Amino acid sequence: MDELIVFSVSEVTAHLKQVIEAQIEPLYVRGEISNYTRHPSGHIYFSLKDANANLRCTFFRNSNIYLDFEPEEGMEVICFGKLTIYEKGSTYNLNVYSMQLAGRGNLARLFELLKKKLQAEDLFEESHKKPLPKYPRRIGIVTSPVGAALQDILNILKRRYPVEVIVFPALVQGEDAPPTLIQGIRYFNEIDNVDVIILTRGGGSQEDLFCFNDEQLARTIYDSKIPVISAVGHEIDFTIADFVADLRAPTPSAAAELVVPNRSDVINYLNALEERLTNSIKSKIYILRNQINELQLHLTALHPRAIWQSYKKRIDQASIEFLNLASNMQQQLHRYSNKQVEALHTMQYLLQSKLHQYQQNLDELTLTLPSEMAKKFKETENRISMLELQLENISPKHMLNKGYALVQRGEHIITSVKELTLEEEISLRMKDGSADVKVQDIYPEPENGNSTAD
Repeated sequence: MDELIVFSVSEVTAHLKQVIEAQIEPLYVRGEISNYTRHPSGHIYFSLKDANANLRCTFFRNSNIYLDFEPEEGMEVICFGKLTIYEKGSTYNLNVYSMQLAGRGNLARLFELLKKKLQAEDLFEESHKKPLPKYPRRIGIVTSPVGAALQDILNILKRRYPVEVIVFPALVQGEDAPPTLIQGIRYFNEIDNVDVIILTRGGGSQEDLFCFNDEQLARTIYDSKIPVISAVGHEIDFTIADFVADLRAPTPSAAAELVVPNRSDVINYLNALEERLTNSIKSKIYILRNQINELQLHLTALHPRAIWQSYKKRIDQASIEFLNLASNMQQQLHRYSNKQVEALHTMQYLLQSKLHQYQQNLDELTLTLPSEMAKKFKETENRISMLELQLENISPKHMLNKGYALVQRGEHIITSVKELTLEEEISLRMKDGSADVKVQDIYPEPENGNSTAD
């Protein structure tokens, strides 16, 4: 009968340790943090759990110091590490090398990090926001050409204020989306034939909208010379693009309502203007007619009938001319009303031209400011050097080099013979050393300047 091969518990555990640690490479493990403890040494001990299992983890200080967030109980994370066996307890453990938030938690962390970074650079400041044109003639839209957001915007524009629209087709979801969104904004800035840009897509999950949290996209929006409206998702959704854009619209439909006026409001304004002008003309005609009637009565009373007939003819002719004038003014008023929108557009472009000129002046000032600051810093540096030289000339060390000595009792500096006593030992400090001396005599100097022996 073959002899049984018997292993000790330690041998079995050691064998398992050797097999597991040799054959299982470092791996990623996803789970929920539980039993979280941070030791005073800086090491972190916790467990990763899911619905069916629990895994002990150790996150040593030399690895966890690179964490950019603080782990918490119940937080879902992904850990990268190496499985190890502890032989004494016959337990296995994950030595964690790195940790990151899982799923939406990681997206939220990346969102906050980028938001804080750009906010520190003042990219969200209201002072950098460009005003929207009141009466845009052409609108550029960067979005998916097959999305519902585009159709919502086009329908509202058609109803409120028909305007020319140029659509730049772009991806609005996934890792490949930011470059196409950036390309769309740059395209409209290069051709420079639109008055405002709408960056938009419909609602979706946090993951779906995350392409609008791209740093390069945010900087492109900030650098755009043309005002940009961000209309991403629903009212509760916020992206980095919303913060840096010149205007954030809660929905694509809201963007369409914000970018153009209501056509009926414009018509009502023009009608009111026409009514005021008409009333003014009618008032003038009424006054002139009264003056003519008064003149007619006056002439009838003062002149013979023939003369009166002559004046009456002239008066009738004048009346006809006034009526023709009124008719012409009415026609001109209608033509004026029809040209109001075009005139408003022209005024808007003149204002934009002036704004561009101001921006150029600001750019020139920005170019000269560094040299002026450098000059000022150089002058300040020279001034500091002169002050340092003056301080050096009056320093104790400088005085010692001239032959003066410093009298001390311990650390105390003696400045008057009144502080001395006979037979007292004091120190004399000179430029190259010090000497201990004993006071043999004291010679106070009287106010008249003559010395007397003590």
